[in-house]
Amino acid sequence: MQGKMKALVKTEPAPGLTMKEVDIPAIGPDDALVKVKATSICGTDYHIYAWDESFQERIKPPLIAGHEFSGEVLEVGENVDIVKPGDMVSAETHIVCHTCHQCRTGQMHTCINTTIIGVDVDGCFAEYVSIPAYNLWVNDPGLDLSVASAMEPLGNAVQTALAGPVAAQSIAVTGAGPIGLMCIPLLKMCGAQKIIVTEVNAYRLNLARKLGADIAINPAEEDPVAIAKEATGGLGVDGVLEMSGAPAAIDQGVKMLRPGGRMSALGVPSKRGVTLDFGDDIVFPAITIEGIAGRKMWETWYQTDGLLKAGLDISPILTHEMPMEDFERGMELMASGDCGKVVLIP
Repeated sequence: MQGKMKALVKTEPAPGLTMKEVDIPAIGPDDALVKVKATSICGTDYHIYAWDESFQERIKPPLIAGHEFSGEVLEVGENVDIVKPGDMVSAETHIVCHTCHQCRTGQMHTCINTTIIGVDVDGCFAEYVSIPAYNLWVNDPGLDLSVASAMEPLGNAVQTALAGPVAAQSIAVTGAGPIGLMCIPLLKMCGAQKIIVTEVNAYRLNLARKLGADIAINPAEEDPVAIAKEATGGLGVDGVLEMSGAPAAIDQGVKMLRPGGRMSALGVPSKRGVTLDFGDDIVFPAITIEGIAGRKMWETWYQTDGLLKAGLDISPILTHEMPMEDFERGMELMASGDCGKVVLIP
């Protein structure tokens, strides 16, 4: 398909994105061309927009940003038989090599040669996106397009939450950004006995309460460790889902755990050098800390799809929807934290 399209491009190594008219991307024999119907803003997208130091070495302008989307397959390459024109799809945004040790031993989500759309290659803040057909997930035609655009981050929540026991467990979620918020209805659906959420942003803390958090704590005003211990009869929570990457929250999360508990950590600190009391907080209480990278391919996608079909509702977390031309307003909302998920419509 030839022609021009609108896209949000990182044109230079500086803050901001530029709405430009660019060529519709070509597809190779193993690719698909997707017409983007909805695309949601991730924290990573905001960091690229703001030109945060942590991304300055990796991002090579010019680059079309964005990696979370839903859309309709328009064209497929000659080798493609797993999707067809007309399919409504979401995408696994990690493009893996299929040949490294991890890929060949069932751990594609930790592929050492991973490239990410909108980070390493052109992404989906555009009217069309080209992507390896292998990376597409076919949705039910009736799935809401905004919800479908958030399948990828929802998969992060699913892998993090289900990395350990949930049913009849007390679980703390440290950080109520969009993925942390997604954990709340997910944990409730999976039978968590008590859900405790910590978050410093008032908007998101209030949203956590509306989603069903049993206890919502602003750690700048209250002691989350003391409250979690009191809520669990002095024992501590069974599990912590660390979604913030904030060093203070990581330390508090470890201290909230009961002996033998587990922390599943998705949040990434903005700076290196998180300090923990390795002996008293990790070794002696025999806790488990597991890092969570993206989504398991394709186990997490089947779980996420099944949960949505069983009635999991993340629509309250999709708090804002706007035309792609209004992307700066969307980025401002992300910067303020006074939003859940922001969805852009090309």
